[in-house]
Amino acid sequence: MLLVASGLIACGSADPKPNRGAHASLTTPSVPVPSDPGSTYVVIRLKDRRLDVVGDDGTIPVESFPIAVGRAGHETPTGRFQVEEMIEHPDYQQVDPQDRWRVLERIPPGPANPLGERWIGFAHGDGWTVGIHGTPHPQLLGRAVSGGCIRMRNADVIRVYGRVRLGTMVVVHP
Repeated sequence: MLLVASGLIACGSADPKPNRGAHASLTTPSVPVPSDPGSTYVVIRLKDRRLDVVGDDGTIPVESFPIAVGRAGHETPTGRFQVEEMIEHPDYQQVDPQDRWRVLERIPPGPANPLGERWIGFAHGDGWTVGIHGTPHPQLLGRAVSGGCIRMRNADVIRVYGRVRLGTMVVVHP
C-alpha cells in the first residue's frame, strides 16, 4: 500500500498486513458500472491484468492496457471508486513499516522513481492510499507484484492521465 505524507506518495505501512481489514470493507461481490453512458470511466479487471478506459457510448473500451496488480496479502481493493488525486512527476518515499512517519528513502521524479511519470489516486483508508501509476519496470506487467496499486507502462499511464479528471469513476473487478 502507499501512504501519503507531506504531499509525497510513500510505499509501506505501519501494519504488516494493512489490507486485510481495509480491503474487507471495500470489497463488493458485484461491481456496477456508471449509469451515465456519456461519461468516461476506468475499468480495472484484476484477473485479466487489464485496465480499460471506457468513454463516449459508455460500453466499449476506448483503450485497454496491461497492468500489474496487488500481490497476495496486499490485494488491490475491488469496488467502485473515483479519482481523488492526480500528480504529474510524483515523489516517492519508502517509509519504515514500524513507523510510517519515518522516511527511509526519498526518490525524486525521474527514471528511477518507482511511481513513474504519473499518479492517479482512487482509494484510501487510515494510513494507506491506492492508485494507478507508472513503473520503471514494465517487465512486471501481467503479474501480482505491487503493494495494492495498479502499475502501468509510463507511456500508458500518461495516456490514461490525459483522459481522466478528479471525480472520474474507477470500477475494479476481481
